[in-house]
Amino acid sequence: MRKLIFGMNVTLDGYVATTSDDISWGGSSDELFQWWLEREKANDLFLYGRTLWEMMSSYWPTGDQLPDVTPAQVEYARNWRDTPKVVFSSTVDKVDWNTRVVTGDPVAEITRLKAEDGGPMGIAGPTLAGAAMRAGLIDEYQVVTHPVLVGGGKPFFAALDGWVNLNLVETRTFPAGVVLTRYETRR
Repeated sequence: MRKLIFGMNVTLDGYVATTSDDISWGGSSDELFQWWLEREKANDLFLYGRTLWEMMSSYWPTGDQLPDVTPAQVEYARNWRDTPKVVFSSTVDKVDWNTRVVTGDPVAEITRLKAEDGGPMGIAGPTLAGAAMRAGLIDEYQVVTHPVLVGGGKPFFAALDGWVNLNLVETRTFPAGVVLTRYETRR
């Protein structure tokens, strides 16, 4: 069975984006970017909600061709293009870069994908991840907390019907006061 991992940059008050989808508060040091690169390379499949898919697909297909690009950014762009992706959306109809669209029930499809053989799957986008959280499908949470308060927006954690008990498996600090906390779901 595959492992499902939900990780994103988060504000100290728990948001992944402001109400206007602004994520510019989440600046990345070279060290943090390298951590994200290694995390992404470890996944065999990426699962995206529409909003995050649109953001990622507007940048990473050619992100390695921009001026002043770093070697890590080149590697990230190549990995992003090459890794299989699934976008869950009823409005996106055209995708590229090793991607397919699922318009049906995301929980049913994620459950099916988890049952397959293969390496870890990364899930991104708070709405999609929220559905997986409520269904008890997420095995690991990677919370990268930035020292900023934005006062509202899209929360990292969805409203749940019951508790989810977690085990802390790692903490790490990055430059500028950014803190990683990794938790595994206690089953």
